[in-house]
Amino acid sequence: MLEGFTPWPQNAAERYRTEGLWRGESLVDLLDTAARAHGSKTALVGGDRRIDYGELALLTRRTAAGLRARGIRAGERIVVQLPNGPDFVVVCFALFRLGAKPVFALPSHRLQEIRHLCELSGAVGYVFPESHHGFDHLALAHRVRRELPALRHLFVLGKDAEGDAVPLAEVDADPVELPAPDPSDVAFFLLSGGTTALPKLIPRTHDDYAYQVRAAREACPVGADDVYLAVLPVEFNFTWGCPGVVGVLGAGGTVVMAEEPVPEVCLPLIAREGVTFTSVVPSVLQLWLEAREWMDDDLRSLRFLQVGSAKLYPETAERVQPAFGCRLQQVFGMAEGLLTFTRPEDPAATVLTTQGRPVSPADEIRIVDEQDRQVPVGTVGELLARGPYTLRGYYRAPEHNSRAFTEDGFYRSGDLARLTPEGNLVIEGRIKDVIIRGGDKVSAAEVEGHLLTLDSVARAAVVPYPDEFLGERTCAYVVPAGQAPSLQGVKAALEERGLAAYKVPDRLEIVTELPLTGLGKIDKKVLAALARGESTSWTTGLLPSTGTRAATTDSE
Repeated sequence: MLEGFTPWPQNAAERYRTEGLWRGESLVDLLDTAARAHGSKTALVGGDRRIDYGELALLTRRTAAGLRARGIRAGERIVVQLPNGPDFVVVCFALFRLGAKPVFALPSHRLQEIRHLCELSGAVGYVFPESHHGFDHLALAHRVRRELPALRHLFVLGKDAEGDAVPLAEVDADPVELPAPDPSDVAFFLLSGGTTALPKLIPRTHDDYAYQVRAAREACPVGADDVYLAVLPVEFNFTWGCPGVVGVLGAGGTVVMAEEPVPEVCLPLIAREGVTFTSVVPSVLQLWLEAREWMDDDLRSLRFLQVGSAKLYPETAERVQPAFGCRLQQVFGMAEGLLTFTRPEDPAATVLTTQGRPVSPADEIRIVDEQDRQVPVGTVGELLARGPYTLRGYYRAPEHNSRAFTEDGFYRSGDLARLTPEGNLVIEGRIKDVIIRGGDKVSAAEVEGHLLTLDSVARAAVVPYPDEFLGERTCAYVVPAGQAPSLQGVKAALEERGLAAYKVPDRLEIVTELPLTGLGKIDKKVLAALARGESTSWTTGLLPSTGTRAATTDSE
């Protein structure tokens, strides 16, 4: 067992196996079974590449042999930072075959994050693109290796004029017999979410992840006839396995890789490839909804659209079916484990206003107060989770684990949630996304939801800023829909909706767009820094005429 990995307790693991949840199958088994059943069928589409199942299985075997010939061994960790494309899938499944452990890194990560991931994981290798979006990843790789002697192997998608990094195209050798991966062992590492700290490593085993994608497929029926569009970064759990890339490949379907989540790229791909479903975050959905007003691509192949990872407000949810002609599936999920989905048979009100039910009958959830006491149905509290695909500890993080888990193994999600009488989950925000204004607690998500009902507001984010008397005040960053609203107008509209006076924004900032994290979520860390008057590297929302954010107005 990998040192630093916290396994499930023996009694829980035995129960999951006895109940047939963990079947002793590896992710390699999943791909090989699909390859035998669907050999000549297209598995992956990326750019001008089309790879069938037989070719994909062979490519992963040849790449595994090539990595082994270059010195990669079972148990070693390899940071993989590749943009959406077939190479990511090939490299990861090749590492699974070897028993080496991919550590997923987002394409947007830079020196600070990559160095941190290499150090924390003890990585011996790093796989990266020569450049992406104008950024020189090759130079970054050389610097990280100079600083971390343990990082012995560099593999580049492209070429290296200095010859230090091995081109991925040259990582190829005749297949060799390799020991089968242990299904109970770590398969790969996902990254913790959030924007306030460097990511922690989430170990996912073959057993638990194979079960996750199978349970996700049952909650949103997906089969060999489906075509999935991977829109968000493939390193994101939502894209990789909810059911995502891994689930669709396991079902014998086709995965189409989108290089960017923008509608100009994705909507034509849906029409051209006959995409049947995809998964996006609300900020991407907003862009697509706006684009449907002027893009008329034929989207009749779409059966459903998954939306998750951040709160989806009912007013936005209602626009999905009219804009795309498909049903909506709301998703709540975390890289740490627990997934909840609305179901195809759910009434419209459930789909529009909740995040559904857990995908597994073995999922356990609690909603608790600040003293860990379970709260009544309908009451908001912190969501705790435990189950067959929810981790029992972050990798090499014993001090954090002592705070992040209860004594009986429930993961403290940090999400504020409530349960409906029907057992559906409603996410109300993050514990850390609550602003303490003069002793009153203001949920940023609640205020954002009200702002988005206003005709003058296209997108919105609410963050705190310091105040000498109240401790914190609220600042709303708004992308206008047409003419920019005034603070006075916003106040009047929200008060008319019945919002308490202390929840109405104290300050309004008009921006051309909102900063996003590498996962496509609104980057509130950047906005909070701006609200505090600190400089940041984000400049997209700057007004060209002044170089400052527009129309800042404070209340009395």
